[in-house]
Amino acid sequence: MSSNRIPLPPPYRIKVVEPIPFLSPQQRREAITAAGYNPFNLRADQITVDLLSDSGTGASSAAQEAAAALGDESYAGARSFFRFRDAAAELTGYPYLLPVHQGRAGERVLFANLLRPGQICISNTHFDTTHANVEMAGAEARDLPCREAADLDSLEPFKGNIDLDALERTLAGPDGSRVGLVLMTITNNGLGAQPVSMANLEAVAAICRRYSTPFFLDAARFAENAWLVRQKEDGYQDLTPQQIATRAFELADGCLISLKKDGLTAIGGLIGLRDEELFGRCEANLIATEGFTTYGGLAGRDLERLAQGLREVVDPAYLSSRAEQTARFARMINEAGVDTVQPAGIHALYLNAGRLLPHLSPGEFPGHSLVCQLYLDGGIRSAELGSLYLGALDADHRVVTPAPFELVRLAIPRRVYTEEHFAYVAAVLGAIAKNPERIRGYRIASAPERLRHFKVRLEPLP
Repeated sequence: MSSNRIPLPPPYRIKVVEPIPFLSPQQRREAITAAGYNPFNLRADQITVDLLSDSGTGASSAAQEAAAALGDESYAGARSFFRFRDAAAELTGYPYLLPVHQGRAGERVLFANLLRPGQICISNTHFDTTHANVEMAGAEARDLPCREAADLDSLEPFKGNIDLDALERTLAGPDGSRVGLVLMTITNNGLGAQPVSMANLEAVAAICRRYSTPFFLDAARFAENAWLVRQKEDGYQDLTPQQIATRAFELADGCLISLKKDGLTAIGGLIGLRDEELFGRCEANLIATEGFTTYGGLAGRDLERLAQGLREVVDPAYLSSRAEQTARFARMINEAGVDTVQPAGIHALYLNAGRLLPHLSPGEFPGHSLVCQLYLDGGIRSAELGSLYLGALDADHRVVTPAPFELVRLAIPRRVYTEEHFAYVAAVLGAIAKNPERIRGYRIASAPERLRHFKVRLEPLP
């Protein structure tokens, strides 16, 4: 492709806007102090650029809002469900589909009916709530990322893959009989938004068939994974993103999808299944805890937005624009003097906080320190993926086993921010990179036993 190619603008124009706040430095300091130095405790009206999550934070399209007006709120058999079901079936090919209000609800319902206490769930990487829901089902969550993922600077195209040799050894070894599920996350959110290749998924499917082990996809970002496959994997350039995504779903026994990501909606999720008996068990759980089969905790207007969103998200023009936006953002940050996990994914960029703040030990939580400084200096909200999130702590909240990397995730909401917003974030990071030694570490004041990063409270070290 010629380097002189004229970049295309986003394939949409802005129709509705909302104001964003610009707090003074003193107001930001007061806000983060009151929040216990935890960005999850900040109010939305205290944030200038919110990159905490790409989950449910995107902008709706005019077509989605028009579809929402058709929402059928009937308790059972709503027309909106059947429109949603048809769109999901066309995409996934699964004969049994259950709507849920979000991905973690799907995890709870599926794991309660697929995993038994003492079993193992293997993944390329479990994300936070997935890991917690596996454990709440009494099972063990075990990650087997590929070796290439350990090199943050490597340009290997599919660092989200699972380690196939490790998977085979586990299934063939003494723990093999305990493995109740292999769950592949596409894209790999816990390891830098890196994609999973179709070759890797095909190999996983073959291994799981050999050992009669259920194989599912955690497919929150199925469209973005399909786009990266189309760009990087031989043999897929002539297929549409939807065709590639459908091929991925065909390889698995079922799926979980948080549709707050590639469903382009603020709420919603999906369980897709091939097995009728498993469907019956999940359906009974769903009715008891989420809602009837044809709404699953969702309003009819949400089901309509989802049906439309599932078709919009596989549009090549949209995916190309989103991928280009993230790539440009990565270049801005790198040029400002801050390293990111390479290559850039689509839904988020991951800052190498450990490299930027080498004067802070893992026990001083350098990733979290950078998160706080981004807010203090620019009103930017982000999320730590380092020793605060992943490290093993003792009873006094001190790090015993640090995370493998000290990262900060800048998650990018869909169709929300402009180039100027990203230039602003890069400029704030550039100013931090010029004098990183001024940033101090933090200690934990209090934390819950599970999923501590959501409700932890911290204090700055002297």
